[in-house]
Amino acid sequence: MTKKRVDGLRASAHRIRRYALDMGEVQGQGYIGQALGVADILAVVYGRRLRFRPDDPQWPGRDRFLLSIGHYAIALYAALAEYGVIPVEELATYGSDDSRLPMSGMASYTPGMEISGGSLGHGLAVAGGMALGLRHTGNSAKVFNLLSDGELDEGSTWEAALACAHHGLDNVTAIVDVNGLQADGATAGVLRTEPVADKWRAFGWHALRVDGNDIPALLAAFDEVGEHRGSPSVVICDTRIGRGVPLLENRDKAHFMRVEEHEWQIARDQLQEGSHR
Repeated sequence: MTKKRVDGLRASAHRIRRYALDMGEVQGQGYIGQALGVADILAVVYGRRLRFRPDDPQWPGRDRFLLSIGHYAIALYAALAEYGVIPVEELATYGSDDSRLPMSGMASYTPGMEISGGSLGHGLAVAGGMALGLRHTGNSAKVFNLLSDGELDEGSTWEAALACAHHGLDNVTAIVDVNGLQADGATAGVLRTEPVADKWRAFGWHALRVDGNDIPALLAAFDEVGEHRGSPSVVICDTRIGRGVPLLENRDKAHFMRVEEHEWQIARDQLQEGSHR
């Protein structure tokens, strides 16, 4: 793990955050906090682990990245722009009529968006089905599924976890964003799911837990699961909503943020200041 590689990924994460802020300003609101929180994860997955061709999003040999949490689409669009799948200029159309970038992820609209998001709890089951299909056709591609900690409230997620382990799908990696907040309030108050790592292990998964805003820790975790064989893997990532922008890190009701017109430039300035520390 070289300093140059880590610095490059940090720079990518910074741009992903900046793109998310720019898109958020188009609508004046949205799931900005989550996008800032998972930027480091997306930079590491797309910049280090995922096999794909930016100019050929449907390449059969590509690794599949499934956004189970469709409302995080703003974060994925930013990553797709950073890694050349969609033009950076197109981000200005976010959430607008006839845009390929709707506010919730839609596979039929956006290059690089593998599944449509909406109701939670479906992504891991789709990942398992895809992984089985890839195995049966002799395709060595991997399937990555980004979940939220709130999505662990869904029983279908755990049914899929059992099925993936039963079939020994070591071509599946789940990524859980643990930011401690969901639509109805603090995750621990809505439905306590801790100890999360122990639960995944009990379901037959190889489980790691890391600071999801620590690039070197993420690199080490994804390198380890990349070498693991015999069972599916999960990387549980503790993140902070609004990471990198103190104005938004400390905002109440941060699940869906409404940001005042004058605050967007403040947020960008704070993000830029933080990148120089």
